[in-house]
Amino acid sequence: MSFDVTLTKRLGDAEIAVAFAGGGGATVLFGPSGIGKTSILNMVAGLLTPDTGHVRIDGDTLFDAATGVDVAPERRRAGYVFQEPRLFPHLRVRANLLYGANEDSIPGEAIAFLGIDHLLDRWPRTLSGGEARRVAIGRALLSNPRFLLLDEPLSSLDRARREEVIQTIEYIRDIRKLPILMVTHDAAEAERIGTRIVAM
Repeated sequence: MSFDVTLTKRLGDAEIAVAFAGGGGATVLFGPSGIGKTSILNMVAGLLTPDTGHVRIDGDTLFDAATGVDVAPERRRAGYVFQEPRLFPHLRVRANLLYGANEDSIPGEAIAFLGIDHLLDRWPRTLSGGEARRVAIGRALLSNPRFLLLDEPLSSLDRARREEVIQTIEYIRDIRKLPILMVTHDAAEAERIGTRIVAM
């Protein structure tokens, strides 16, 4: 599966512009905070409308300003893991994972490789940062997405928790073969995870 993305968007006094294309693996948008990386993820997900450009995933056009194509976010099949895990505080981990799960997804497989089976009956407020991030990734995967969007997935984690989440991302990239578009401002993260790096 391939990404083909060319977008521009004016937000206030700043203009965000990006163009990249690539096959499977992990495409990493790398650059300092505040440069518009998250806005690009939101445009790919359909949560923010670009001014110009296009978003094509594996040849399917999700957005094209020139032709007026703008597929609704829920039909783009993007698994989005936000910078904050955004777990539902009133639902235990099991219910969070199953929220929005696609009938074709395999909960047991996702739970096993994420190593979160012992967390299923816990409340989100009792999870560590790394545990919450892995649950958020699991919830995104259970929606049976075509591709995964990761917004600073390692931010605010200590070294041990970061390594847990990095290994999860590498498993998704290398074993599950799910295309990833990830945002980071950390050069070491970009170098380790990125199949290709888009410097901004």
